[in-house]
Amino acid sequence: MEKGLEFLQSQVNNAVAQHKALVDALEDHERDADDPRFRDLCSRHLPNMRTHQRMLDEYQSQLGAKEGTGKKAVSALFSGFRDLADAARGDDFLRLVQDIVMARQGEDTMKTFREAGRTLGNEQLTRIGEMGERHHDEFVADANRLVQQLFVEHVRGERPLERTAAYEARP
Repeated sequence: MEKGLEFLQSQVNNAVAQHKALVDALEDHERDADDPRFRDLCSRHLPNMRTHQRMLDEYQSQLGAKEGTGKKAVSALFSGFRDLADAARGDDFLRLVQDIVMARQGEDTMKTFREAGRTLGNEQLTRIGEMGERHHDEFVADANRLVQQLFVEHVRGERPLERTAAYEARP
């Protein structure tokens, strides 16, 4: 296992790939989701997620990290998530569940960055971790509310058009 700067570079590379998979999924779902609430959720959270991705990319570059370092295992893991999401194409509930899983993993990574940054006196790592944790936490909270609504609607057997009409008719 790497140590020192090589370890930090490797972990930042992993975070970049992990977060990119989430951003890509949200972009796909903003464009392709059937449920307007899901598209709206993605639209509302994408600006923060893109900002955070830029911060990770910049930090990766500043560290002199090479994108390929340790990336194969992470890419395989996240392409597995994407494969599951693609298999669920057309089912917003399952796609949203996968987005929540990816966001929670990202949140855990960002908590680690935040605390490690504090311990190491690395202000940039701390800032990335704080912002990333907050963005992921906000997304997960909103996504959980929507996935709970979708769950109930699925159990009731409501079709997407009925869901949309019922959602829009609510006070």
